[in-house]
Amino acid sequence: MEFESKGLISLEIDGEVYGYRLFESLDSLSKTKSQRKSAKQLNISHTVFNRRILKAEEKLGIKLTKKVGNGTHLTREGLDLLEEFKKYAIQIEKTSTINIVGGHISTGLLDSINLPFKTNIYSSNDEDAFELAKRGVVDILTLDDPLIAFERDINFYPIAYDYLVLISSPETKDIESISDLENLDFVSVSGSAQRLAWDSLKHYDININITETVNSQFEAYKLVKNSKNLHTFLNASYFKGNELLKFDTQHVISLVKVNEDKDDVDEFIRYLTNEGQNDIEKQGFSPM
Repeated sequence: MEFESKGLISLEIDGEVYGYRLFESLDSLSKTKSQRKSAKQLNISHTVFNRRILKAEEKLGIKLTKKVGNGTHLTREGLDLLEEFKKYAIQIEKTSTINIVGGHISTGLLDSINLPFKTNIYSSNDEDAFELAKRGVVDILTLDDPLIAFERDINFYPIAYDYLVLISSPETKDIESISDLENLDFVSVSGSAQRLAWDSLKHYDININITETVNSQFEAYKLVKNSKNLHTFLNASYFKGNELLKFDTQHVISLVKVNEDKDDVDEFIRYLTNEGQNDIEKQGFSPM
């Protein structure tokens, strides 16, 4: 049996996802040794409790519980499963610091605000940040582009609007219309909101050439500004440029709550979606 911890979706075991309620039930049963007592402790019916265990056993193909006298104990496999979950829970236990990982733009925004919270903020692209968040070692995931959340039906909290601007090399011919982009060379930034620009150009039947892909918008900006006849689309909150696709590329900067058990996480999100909006606007983003 192969275990994999996934912070956003509890535990994935051999391709099947098991939510925290199963582990809550196993943990209670390990202490009460009684399904009825555990069901009462969890404020659910005995039938619901029993069905939860049986369903997991059917999917796993192993027994999680066994009858011992008048009680119910966990099997060795059940204890191993509970132990794996506890290891994951320890990773996200409450601390005074809110650990945040996310895209370069969204984490840069949080870094620039004088937040009334103790935070550790790690910057990456959206895909890499999401992979780290799945391990459950952070409290909040920030997204430069909500695509990851949309694709996986993950709840997210919008905190700002942004859009993309066209950045071109020095002395490049002025771009006055979308048709002027035909066959131009572009730098792509992995894990960014640029997909909105590429999708828009496809919609307008504009062909472009992606000549290079980099990991950050700041790297793309430097590359374009030190080259000839090269272009890219970057976030307007950080870069000044041609607003040719402003309305086509507007998107939300958002947060995903990874740690459901830390009260400070809820307070942090509440702050950013309320009084923190003034500070967000000062950083060049459009407030919600």
